Amino acid sequence: MEKAIIGKKVGMSQIFDADGKVIPVTVIEAGPCVVVQKKTAEKDGYEAVQLGYGDVAERKLTKPEKGHLNKAGVSPKKHLKEFKLNKAAEMNVGDVVKVDTFAEGDHVDVTGISKGHGYAGVVKRHGAHTLKGSHGTGPVARHAGSMGSGTDPSRIMKGKIGAGHMGVDQVTVMNLDVVKVDPELNMIVVRGAIPGPKGGLVTIRSTAKVLVVKKGDAGISANPQKASARVNPQKASARR
Repeated sequence: MEKAIIGKKVGMSQIFDADGKVIPVTVIEAGPCVVVQKKTAEKDGYEAVQLGYGDVAERKLTKPEKGHLNKAGVSPKKHLKEFKLNKAAEMNVGDVVKVDTFAEGDHVDVTGISKGHGYAGVVKRHGAHTLKGSHGTGPVARHAGSMGSGTDPSRIMKGKIGAGHMGVDQVTVMNLDVVKVDPELNMIVVRGAIPGPKGGLVTIRSTAKVLVVKKGDAGISANPQKASARVNPQKASARR
């Protein structure tokens, strides 16, 4: 079953598993979210639900936003996000989605807005090489350099690296596993890093990746034509 929730990034930490190994994790304060709108295949052509997250003063909302929330009978919410879920038809306006929707071991995709780094050059933005630091380099050691031919085509081709605004892009980190869920603190802990600064808005949903279940080691084949079946007696691994 597909699941989704909205939250904010608290920060990174580390925990220990049962074997005493350190796991780098990100703590997310997720939910509770309320269903503000429901899209149906008959009326809208697809099935989805719109979730609202974060209480806000009514004076900070526009009239259309107030009308939209009042129609649903929902208190003022700061963030609205629509999710296409395969079980959207079973959800209704006013339903509350809490963090315990997810469970330890689930695999999720986390989407957020990456940190902004302002105007950056090609070295910082794209990892371009610098010129040598001596013997006539001049003040252009961190410049992009030549990018194209002269007369033909007389322009820079699309896709070339260059200086510009770095960060503030929507980034999705896929297939992170849920390490811990705490319903009392509205906290979900996922393995690894997620985009955005502390306090940044993120959305969590069931992963779109196809999970491959490991079936154990292949072992030695009984087929004498396969290399795995031809054991070399000269190898130490074959001498028992």
